[in-house]
Amino acid sequence: MKHAPSLLAALAALLSICLTAPAPARAAEPVKTLRYAFKIAETGFDPPRISDIYSRGVTAHIFETLYAFDPLARPARLVPLIAAGEPEISADYKTFTMKVRPGIYFADDPAFKGKKREVTAADFVYSIKRFADPATNAQGWASYDDQSIVGLAELREKTLQSKQPFPYDSEIAGLRALDRYTLQIKTNGPRPRLVEAIFAGNDLYGAVAREVVEFYGDKIMEHPVGTGPFMLKEWRRSSQMVFERNPGYRERHYEAQPAPGDAEAQAIYARLKGRRLPMIDRVVVDIIEENQPRWLSFLNNEHDFIERVPEDFITQAAPGGKLAPNLAKRGMQAVFTVAPDMTLTCFNLEDPVVGGLTPDKVALRRAISLAYDVNKEIKSARRSQGVPAQAPIVPNTSGYDPAFKSEMSDYDPARAKALLDMYGYVDKDGDGWRDLPDGSPLVLMRNTESNSLSRAIDELWDQALRAVGIKLQIKIQQWPENLKAVQAGNYQMWPLASTAASADGQEAMQRLYGPFAGTQNLPRFKNARFDAIYDRMQALPDGPEREALFKEAKRIAVAYMPYKVHVHRILTDIEQPWMYGYRRPLFWLDFWQFVDIDSAKRPVH
Repeated sequence: MKHAPSLLAALAALLSICLTAPAPARAAEPVKTLRYAFKIAETGFDPPRISDIYSRGVTAHIFETLYAFDPLARPARLVPLIAAGEPEISADYKTFTMKVRPGIYFADDPAFKGKKREVTAADFVYSIKRFADPATNAQGWASYDDQSIVGLAELREKTLQSKQPFPYDSEIAGLRALDRYTLQIKTNGPRPRLVEAIFAGNDLYGAVAREVVEFYGDKIMEHPVGTGPFMLKEWRRSSQMVFERNPGYRERHYEAQPAPGDAEAQAIYARLKGRRLPMIDRVVVDIIEENQPRWLSFLNNEHDFIERVPEDFITQAAPGGKLAPNLAKRGMQAVFTVAPDMTLTCFNLEDPVVGGLTPDKVALRRAISLAYDVNKEIKSARRSQGVPAQAPIVPNTSGYDPAFKSEMSDYDPARAKALLDMYGYVDKDGDGWRDLPDGSPLVLMRNTESNSLSRAIDELWDQALRAVGIKLQIKIQQWPENLKAVQAGNYQMWPLASTAASADGQEAMQRLYGPFAGTQNLPRFKNARFDAIYDRMQALPDGPEREALFKEAKRIAVAYMPYKVHVHRILTDIEQPWMYGYRRPLFWLDFWQFVDIDSAKRPVH
């Protein structure tokens, strides 16, 4: 018993430690990460300098416009995003006044030298002027030019003539910050759809801070700084992009108005209503150009989501338009959408072989179109994931008429041969291939890519043209290189796709509008009647008169064939069982903030 006091003292000391020691730290909440893949590499992240949907699919989550689309409403519904309420629009549709909501800040960045930077109306004035600055070579300039903002085009032209730097500090009557939070735009003519065209859900036209552009200079493509829910954290060009939740993002909650009969949207809203946005912390986007490894990465649970199941695997993923039983058993969910898009073959109208508007050149392009079997492309290359297109107007937009039928989708090699014969495209040297009317070889060059879908469609083109006696050569490059070549006018034929950014079909008609030659109008098509129709449509409210002009414009597009329009795609997206809330956007590209990841359900690799 002589040791009892020391034993009691030891026990007391131990008890004291237990009572005063901090409780063990709770395990940190898992970082909710969305992982998926693009099939084509990004080009960069500066809104005026990008036009490809892959780069824009990223910037849509970084830059914010004044208005956005409800994530669940169908038909689409506009709601304020960083605007304070609805826009004020004059009765003549020439004056637009919009308020920026106070207390919204750009993400922290060294350009701001440690200070919080609030977004103001002046930021939108500056951002719009960047599109007018010739030095940015902005593809999106066409959309602003289209709206005929008083004084903006003149300021751009003056800069071009003087060859001096763009005068950002010059005030113009049509684009003004009336005070810190009030933006006013005035147009030369009526523009009933201006707000939707340039301030609704379009990442290209989000607010950019002047300090950021000047701080990073020619590196601005690598440093996107916006007011949006995510920030670029890491970038391995053409390989992987990593984004993290913007820690300074304002308090914003999930709100939507799904249609009463839309069970899918109602279920999403019931589960996510009122949740703070964004619901995930991190997004990792890989670039996987080949379809098989992209599909396998999803099946192997390396990706949480596959956007646009590759055509090669659609029969495995969704035979007959339904999710495959084995995938459904795993708890996956599929989203099927007839996309507001179109795939096209673009002809360079300045090319000496396929270009020009003389009857012989028009006949050549129409013959090329007639020789190609779009239905075969849909059935074989696209595995029935598309519908034939009749004109360069897409579903779910004004001007689209599912009953409209044209030569665009016709497959008629006999008529193609007759056209070629009639205009002198015959075999003059006896080598089995048709020649140009002057006797020189008729050889077409198609710029393309190395992925499996492109290879399948290239083969269909080769078979089709070979059948009517035309030799085809293929030039394989990555998509960004092809885009550069097309923008410079160094190509003959190039496949591309176009997706609507608004419910107005006139947006798609920019691709044929003469003043936009070399930007949106990649073929450089110029037709006085088409341009007159386009200009008239801009000033008209939606209605029968405007719809009649749409029909006439479509017929002109078919007759001159600056584009061969192929299909409107049916898109199939699939979520893993631990991802929830995805619904394919129609005219907008942001969705990361509207989905959730249940990390506890994700398998551990």
